[in-house]
Parts: sequence; C-alpha cells; structure tokens
Amino acid sequence: MAQSPPRSTNFATNAGAPAVPGGMQGAPAVAGPDRCDACDVGLRVADFDAAIFDLDGVVTRTARVHAASWKRLFDQYLQERSQRTGEPFRPFDIENDYGRYVDGKPRYDGVASFLQSRGITLPQGDPSDTPDSETVCGLGNRKNRYFRESLRREGVEVFESTVALIRRLRGRHLGMALVSSSRNAHAVLAAAHVAALFDVVIDGNDIARLGLDGKPAPDLFLEAAERLGADPRRSIVLEDAISGVRAGRAGGFGLVVGIDRRNQADELKRNGADVVVQDVAELHIRMRPETAGRALHAVPRALNHYAEIESALDGRRAAVFLDYDGTLTPIVERPDLAVLSEEMRATVRTLAGLCTVAIVSGRDRADVQRLVGLDGLIYAGSHGFDIAGPEGVCFQHEVGASFAAAVNEAAQRLRQMLAPVEGVVVEPKRFAVAVHYRQVAADRVPAVEDAVDAVLAEVPQLRKTFGKKVFELRPRLDWDKGRAVLWLLQALGLDGAAVLPFYLGDDTTDEDVFAALEGRGIGILVGCPARETAARYVLDRPADVRNFLARLAATLKGRRHGR
Repeated sequence: MAQSPPRSTNFATNAGAPAVPGGMQGAPAVAGPDRCDACDVGLRVADFDAAIFDLDGVVTRTARVHAASWKRLFDQYLQERSQRTGEPFRPFDIENDYGRYVDGKPRYDGVASFLQSRGITLPQGDPSDTPDSETVCGLGNRKNRYFRESLRREGVEVFESTVALIRRLRGRHLGMALVSSSRNAHAVLAAAHVAALFDVVIDGNDIARLGLDGKPAPDLFLEAAERLGADPRRSIVLEDAISGVRAGRAGGFGLVVGIDRRNQADELKRNGADVVVQDVAELHIRMRPETAGRALHAVPRALNHYAEIESALDGRRAAVFLDYDGTLTPIVERPDLAVLSEEMRATVRTLAGLCTVAIVSGRDRADVQRLVGLDGLIYAGSHGFDIAGPEGVCFQHEVGASFAAAVNEAAQRLRQMLAPVEGVVVEPKRFAVAVHYRQVAADRVPAVEDAVDAVLAEVPQLRKTFGKKVFELRPRLDWDKGRAVLWLLQALGLDGAAVLPFYLGDDTTDEDVFAALEGRGIGILVGCPARETAARYVLDRPADVRNFLARLAATLKGRRHGR
C-alpha cells in the first residue's frame, strides 16, 4: 500500500509586484514593495497532477434518489419478512442506516451490510437474479430498478460549485477522474451532461470486471490514478462518504477532501479527511507564479476570523478599496439594475469618515460615482484607467485614452453583430466595451463569444477579458485593477508599513488586486465559487460585506477614541 506523504503547512514568499507602467497623470510609476512570507490557512500541497471525484453527493445530487431507492427496497422487504416471520418491522432509517451501511459501497455489498446489521443472512445469489429473488443480488437488482425509475422520472441535478471546480482544475491541466460504486455512473453522467469533464470513469461495472474491492478499500481510487498516469501522492480525492474518505486515506493520496453533506464533519476527519468543507465552493486554487505551484486550501470567512484581522490592524491605519457590482450590490440581470441600498451607502459613508475609501470598478467612473452617490470617496473607473477623488484628485491613463476610437469601433460592430441575439447587452464604456450574456439562452452563448472574437480580430488594439457572465474588450495594455490600487497607494501616501490596505471584490478581475496586495494587505473574495484566488478571506454575499465594513468602522472608531 502506498504511504501518505507527511502533512505540513507550506510557506511561500512572493516576489515584488511588477512596476506600474508610466503614462498616468498626477504621480510617478510605482514598483510593488517586497512582500513578507505568508501562509495560507488549512492544508497546503505544493502541486497536484490529478483529482478524483466521487459521484453521488460530490458531483451529482443523486444521493437523495439513491437513499430513497434504498429505503423503498428495504422497507418493502422488511415488511414482507415481518408478515412471514412475525418479526417486528423496523423501517430503514435514511439518517443513520444510509451513511453507515450502504453509502459509497457497491450495491450488493450495501445490501449485505445492511441486512447483517439487522441480523439477516441471505444467499449471495448471482447478478443475473431477478429483482424478485430473495438473495443479496436479487435485492440489489430490485434497488437498481427503483433507482432507474426515479432517474428517468426526476432527472439528475449537479452541484454547480463542483462542476466549476472541475473546470478550473482542468484549466490547470490536472487529470480528472470519477469513481463510483454504482453501475449506473455512466448513465448518471450522461443524464447530467457532465461526462465530457472526466478523462477516466471507474464504476461498479469495473469493480466486477476487474475484481476490485469496493470502498473503504482504495482499489477504485488507485485504479483511477493509474489510468491517469498520476502518483496517488500527487492526487486529490474528493468524497462525501466515510467509506470513500477511508479509501482515499488507505490509498496514500496526497490530499483527501471530505464534503460534509450530512453533518458528519468529525467522522470524516477521524476517518482520514485532511480538510472538511460543507461544499467545494469553500475550496480555492492558488497559483504562485514564481514556482507555478498549485495549492488547494480552505479559505476562512472574514467574519468568523475578524479577531485576526483586528489584530493585524494594531498600530496601523486602514485603507479600504471596494469593487461595486457583486460586492456592494448583488449581481443582477442588467447593469442598470445594480442599485446601492441605503443601508450599504450609510455604512460606506461612516467608514469613509474614519479612513480612506476608494471604489474600484469596471464601470465608467462617472457611472459608479453616480450610483454610490457619496462625496469624500475616491472613484477608480474602467478598471483604474480613470480616477478622481476629493480635493481635486484626478488621474487618467494617457495611453488608455488613446484607445477611445478602437473602443467605439468595437462597440458599434458588436451591436450590429449581436442585434439578433435575445438577451445580450452591449455596454459601451469610455475605456472598454462589455458584452453581458446573463440573460442569453445557454445554447446562444457560443455565438456571442464568436462575435466578440470576430470583433477582436478586427480591432487588434483591444484584448478580451472575462467576468461573471460578461466578455469585455479593453485596451491592450499591461494595466489592471491591481496596478491601479498599487498606484493609488503611493499617490495618496498610503504605501508604507503604517497602512493596512483592504480590497473586497467578487470577480476574476479582482484577482489582480488580491495578488498585488498579497503579503502587504488583506484581500477578501465576495462569494464562494470554487475558483483560483489569491484572497486571504471570503465573505458569502454583499450583506456580509456590509456587516464586515460596519465592524471595521466600529474598530477604527473605538481606536480613535482610545477604546
């Protein structure tokens, strides 16, 4: 049996941020300062080659259908047996019996395991037994019939957060495998339209054909790793069943993630999970450019770890940078519907009276300034190409302004090409053009991206970037929100050790700021998609952002008054 590598927390040092390019009026270019060592909360593994996912309860929501099918089988059988033998009828308990005796195990093993728990012994029989046969295989086949009936009737739901994580890992060239004790795995994947995400699928048919032992034996996971050509010690196992977690640990896998779907976090940990989360949305992938190493870790929630943040503020001033859409307001169907609540406006106003507050948005500066409607803040629009603030502060990226003609041409072409597509919104901006497809039918989204790519080929001065249900064409310049925030810190005299900068954002464009502030500030990701992030903490939703900003304001106010 392969041995598990030692578990430890890895530390990494980031190189300084690249210099901010010149061409901004009002302050010199800024080179990022050296950053101190930083460690991530949770288990760190330096690199992975493969990830192996369980099916039910991890990728798909068929666990409920399986549990209902098991209950239908056993309750029916136990009632029949009670009538014949006079034994008291005690029904199958989904809460306790499902996870303990059948979940994650091959079907016939699950039948035998549960019957044994009730002191019942039946002949094993043969897989060809009819569903009416009173054998282990016969009962297993009856359960399979019930499951397929439910599958045809109800269909299959997937955990969107898991699918998002799989796509992210595939994008980093990890091998993807799926293991399941069910003989229906391929049918379930096809019904859920996710079969193409996996390079390898090992299911109950492979168990029978190859003579593999089912979970908690590690055979299925080891077979998957072998087919992927991956060392188990450099592979991740993601499981929601105790038997699956035990299998991952027994196989010596480098990281075993327990998904706690049934309030059994302690049991998952005791049985070998390195980290336990309620949903894979709590897992994030971090890339460190200087080593190209990958790490999967649980990112802590900022409100739950506020004492750590408050401690980091000891003896320092705060500077707070905030995204708008998805951070101060929820994501909405159309950009014009993203209206700031009065409660959030009041909270930001209070905070701005205690420290520097800047809004950094992909929207035009005038647009986001109108929406926030507060004086005394700094507004950085168009991802930092256009910045204005109190007391006459005004910076514009000179080179970026020269792209206005290209942006206007792209916006006109996109409006023409996408006019027939229902639901698409083309949003011209001063320094960019955004194409929103949140309301576009899924089968029409490829056509939207094709149009964006066609315009990009016609206007090579621009580059394509991505956000939440949006494609954006921006000037082909080495400039982003991260560089804008670093530039602002120096321009405003806030780049010293006496200042702790915060950045709160929800989109992929905000990752540039999280990376820029790593080791010198605090990045907080809003929303918990399974995604690559350099943020130190997360908040679930804009309502949590307001609570966090209110707590931060209370801390700053208390220290101002010596409390």
